[in-house]
Amino acid sequence: MDDRARVEKAAHQVVETHDPRSTPTREFLGACFAAGLTWVHFPEGLGGLGVSRGLQARADAILQGAGGPNPFFLNPIGHGMAAATVLEHGSRELAQELLPPLATSEHIWCQLFSEPGAGSDLAGLATSAVLDGDEWVVNGQKVWTSLAHRARYALLLARTDPDQPKHKGLTYFVLDMHAPGVETRPLRQMTGQAEFNEVYMTDARIPDTHRLGAVGNGWRVAMTTLMNERSAIGGSSSVRGAGAIADAVELWARYPHRHTPVLRDKLAALWTRAEAQRLTDERARRSATSGSPGPEGSIAKLVSAELNQHVYEFCMELLGPEATLYSDYTQRDVQRSEDYRGPVQQRFLRSRANTIEGGTSEVLRNILGERILGLPGDLRADSGKPWKEVPRG
Repeated sequence: MDDRARVEKAAHQVVETHDPRSTPTREFLGACFAAGLTWVHFPEGLGGLGVSRGLQARADAILQGAGGPNPFFLNPIGHGMAAATVLEHGSRELAQELLPPLATSEHIWCQLFSEPGAGSDLAGLATSAVLDGDEWVVNGQKVWTSLAHRARYALLLARTDPDQPKHKGLTYFVLDMHAPGVETRPLRQMTGQAEFNEVYMTDARIPDTHRLGAVGNGWRVAMTTLMNERSAIGGSSSVRGAGAIADAVELWARYPHRHTPVLRDKLAALWTRAEAQRLTDERARRSATSGSPGPEGSIAKLVSAELNQHVYEFCMELLGPEATLYSDYTQRDVQRSEDYRGPVQQRFLRSRANTIEGGTSEVLRNILGERILGLPGDLRADSGKPWKEVPRG
């Protein structure tokens, strides 16, 4: 039996024995993990079958086509970034501990990277981790942390050697968000929701067994996370006409009296761009083999973020004066999947963050220019200097 047939057989067996229409979500996702279908390219016993990464699309088509949930929408940081990072840079024992509850979304994950003084310049971060016996003591502040208010675990990048240049003095950890000394404060957005958070760590302790990669090698580990993040954010639905463009088409059908030739041309152009992106993403998924995505994932993220904004700008133009109506700024806790279920005005407001989160469009263009096109890099005045000597603030 070839690998494709093996994946298809496993997926059909899960659907037959765990009907997604009646099986609780966690139980269904647990069955997918046990069958090796959560990440098919992972090793057997850790949610995979050890086959080509490109076969994940086939497994998902069967599982989700039968009504199964999309695990990325339930636990985006966990599925899109944390799992691959833990597998590649953690011990097998740590992977065996963390991956099963991540796969079922019993444990939600977040990502503690950005800081008030280190956003686009992530390597300039100031959060410190100091070794004390077999534990690390962490102090610092992170910001714009999605789902921190619901997360059990976090991917944490911290500075362990201020005498090294900024990229070399970093180490990567898994932080228990329920540990003493970890405080989460919501940040209210212009949608009225508080999806992002500030996170303060005051003498929070992390066992050395929860370190990912070698001490001082945190930047390399972070690249695994970031490449997976951009690939996950940029990946569109494999269903034709789904996603943001479906909202535009639905509005177009709902308001026939507002149709004009100009708006019709705009919608056709947006639909064509959305379909081109979907097909490009599908080709990339099918041609993928194993390992972490490369800088090419930045292309998908850049294109999808800007397209998403253009689609919702079109929706606002079609709505006319009605676009200004937004009745509920009540702050409330939200699930990630709820971000896209509110009125289209809310989705328009939320889309403004698309070109910032997961790497700004400006940073992504630098990455593509330098690492894909081979263009000269920016001049960096702090290159080679110890972090503690670099002016900040």
